[in-house]
Amino acid sequence: MNQILSTDSMPHPALTPGEDLRRIRCDPDFWYPVAWSRELKAGKTIGTRYAGLPIALVRPVEGEVFALEDRCAHRQVPLSKGTVKGQSVQCCYHGWAYGRSGRCIDVPYLGKGKLPNGVRTYPCREQDGLIFVFPGNPELAESVPLPRLSQVANPDYKTRRFGRHVKCHYSFMHENLMDMNHQFMHMKQMGQMKPRFLGQDRGPGMIEARYTFARTGGKQPIGEALVFGQKRDNSAKFAHRDVMTIRTEYPYQTLKIEPTGGEPVMDLWIAYVPQDEEQLTNRVFGLLSIKRPKLPGVLDLAWPFLVAFTERIFREDREIVELEQNAWNELGGDHNQEVFPVICNLRELLAECGVRAPTAG
Repeated sequence: MNQILSTDSMPHPALTPGEDLRRIRCDPDFWYPVAWSRELKAGKTIGTRYAGLPIALVRPVEGEVFALEDRCAHRQVPLSKGTVKGQSVQCCYHGWAYGRSGRCIDVPYLGKGKLPNGVRTYPCREQDGLIFVFPGNPELAESVPLPRLSQVANPDYKTRRFGRHVKCHYSFMHENLMDMNHQFMHMKQMGQMKPRFLGQDRGPGMIEARYTFARTGGKQPIGEALVFGQKRDNSAKFAHRDVMTIRTEYPYQTLKIEPTGGEPVMDLWIAYVPQDEEQLTNRVFGLLSIKRPKLPGVLDLAWPFLVAFTERIFREDREIVELEQNAWNELGGDHNQEVFPVICNLRELLAECGVRAPTAG
């Protein structure tokens, strides 16, 4: 079913004539991953960012992770350089200490009745190897659910955690994954692939596109054989056999490959977290889940081949979106001429859900 809803049902206006999508910022009133759990050891703190906001993540030896503004209220030194003391973090400069509420609880050279104001705190949760913060209105955090993270908790799947810093606006990333016509770029890795666009669904906060594929030249790479659990040639019996569904459910993206009548053989969840204030760089957090074959241990043994294959694909994608961003920088704005209907609708969605930057004056 192809369903296009009117923009009257959307929360914000769509792109207006002459408006630049690359100047629209992410809505902060969602849960965004800012670090992998493995990056933050017990009794330690690390510095992260969301759209220019410095955030210190603190993991006490006992208790849950918490997140504070990464600036001491005294001299603005990063608290992520400090020392974890019980349920607090102590600044490395003068020893000011802050609890998980952000309140200053100790200044070594002042009496307890003379403590200054504290720092901002961020709602923080940890799930399936990711640390999330809610950078927007904290009063909304309890009412906004954490995203479903592909098949991470499903023992029938093996999951790869991946990601890099990418020097581009997050919208380029959404467009790149949604538009499978760019398989032309991956010919060296995938062979010659012919996509067939099956249609799209559009609703509040989401857009979905579906494709099938046929290989018209080259050989199946080992990485793809691992995904499907079988070797495939270029014959018609394998053409347009599996459905790839790509969905932007703002602000996240998912990709599933499903054989006819079966469970997904691949289930990807991915988030693009803006790093700088202008949101022209982002950090990618991806969870790629692959269905385990019936023969135990096979996928584990072959896992390095799949990792190498997916890294090569991601490297090509990263290079191309950074080239798009470079062109935007040089031209001083968005000169893209988009013709693919689902990408036009995706751009409208990102504009509807995003936040306009404040205007000067």
